[in-house]
Amino acid sequence: MPTQPDKDARFLRAVLAASDDCIKVIGLDGTLEFMSEGGQRVMEVTDFEAIRGCPWTQFWEGPGKAEVEAALVAARSGHSYRFQGQADTAAGNPRYWDVQVSPIMAADGKPEAILSVSRDITQIHAGEERYRLLAGELNHRIKNLLAMVSGIVNQSLRGSDEPLDQVKRRLSDRLQALAAAQDVLMMASRHGADLRQLVEVVLSPHRSVERLAVEGPSVTLSSKCALAMALALHELGTNAVKYGALSQEGGHVDVSWRNQGGEFHFRWQESGGPPVTPPRRRGFGSQMIEKVLGSYLGGTAKIDFAPAGIVLLLDAPTAALAEG
Repeated sequence: MPTQPDKDARFLRAVLAASDDCIKVIGLDGTLEFMSEGGQRVMEVTDFEAIRGCPWTQFWEGPGKAEVEAALVAARSGHSYRFQGQADTAAGNPRYWDVQVSPIMAADGKPEAILSVSRDITQIHAGEERYRLLAGELNHRIKNLLAMVSGIVNQSLRGSDEPLDQVKRRLSDRLQALAAAQDVLMMASRHGADLRQLVEVVLSPHRSVERLAVEGPSVTLSSKCALAMALALHELGTNAVKYGALSQEGGHVDVSWRNQGGEFHFRWQESGGPPVTPPRRRGFGSQMIEKVLGSYLGGTAKIDFAPAGIVLLLDAPTAALAEG
């Protein structure tokens, strides 16, 4: 009949086998002496005898190895130590571990071995990394958005001879265009916004199958470039409805773009509207498009007030479109 010590030993083995923690006993010289059955499972060890006696530090690289060495020093002096780091399993699969190291004391009160309990926190660590990346991207986008809003407010209020209610309405419309761009960015991946989707969303108030055509390949814009493009499209669309091709029957707007030889070419072409007269002074819209849009996309933007209809030509390096 099994004795109580036998029952206790079986129970302890069952506990160690059931645990997903990698429980190890390490000699004071830093070599592996024991690894629990559950630990062998999570570490993907098929034969512990093949690694028994190996230095524990050999399973770690970079900062992790330095942490292991510090943990061994602490345990030899009778202190506990905790750290987190990456170490591959025996099968070569990367894992991220939370490690607690403690001395195992002998009867004389001195350390005779070292206990290490490692918990696989790979998924938690990956989630934290995603959070840090998203937080950084959010911070980046907010800074771009605030810079754009500041420029819009300053330019809209500076030297305007329009009645205040008209200035407020124009400012509100511009901010709504930026809000539409933010919606596109939120729906897209963190890597940027699709140009076609951005064009369709910003121009949706003016969209007509017969009067506004959009054509171009798939192009991804960074958050910064998307905000500048959204504001430029809003200005062009508003101007076309008030004074340009979309202000009368028969008017038409063609929006197109292409990539060729590492260069991005964007074109806004109005036709069929009232004859165009070049303005005596450049307003906020044209200044913003030519200076800000070209600068943000790393290229040049030029508005041609041709009698037959306004034309915007934007040329920029294709690689600059997705850069932050």
